[in-house]
Amino acid sequence: MRLIVSDSSCLIDLRKASLLEAFLDLPYEVLIPDALFEEELVRFTPAQKDLLLQGGLKVVEVPAESVLRARAIVGDYPQLSIHDAFAFALADSCEDRMLLTGDSGLRALAESYRLEVHGTLWVIDQIHNAGLAPTKVLLAVLRDFTDDPNVRLPRRELAARIRRYKKAE
Repeated sequence: MRLIVSDSSCLIDLRKASLLEAFLDLPYEVLIPDALFEEELVRFTPAQKDLLLQGGLKVVEVPAESVLRARAIVGDYPQLSIHDAFAFALADSCEDRMLLTGDSGLRALAESYRLEVHGTLWVIDQIHNAGLAPTKVLLAVLRDFTDDPNVRLPRRELAARIRRYKKAE
């Protein structure tokens, strides 16, 4: 089973969309660094965090060598947070993995290392392809994301998904 190392941004978007359970039903093993789980998912209720854990999310301690690498990354890429660097270092240390992030700086770093990287829209496509949520629900989610100033998805890709899901409805 392929690994997804997630930062917090996509999980936050999926929580807003009530798609966490569907995400965790996808055929991937999902990991998150322990510091991100504890310090970045602050708006998640204990019940929502429990849902993540019960759904199979694995909270992992970042190995010491990855912590050192994360610190070096933040020194080289000051636009990234230490939490972003933890997610990158963990993803880069695993085999057959991908990074899930909505952060453009983290995405650029991952791509420069030829690390497979995806975001929230990819997850929604995966949920759709697996039949884990009705098309009209996903279309409503995409429309809500369009109107939410706190969701920072690429507008062009978001509009394209809305058109595609309208046709599939």
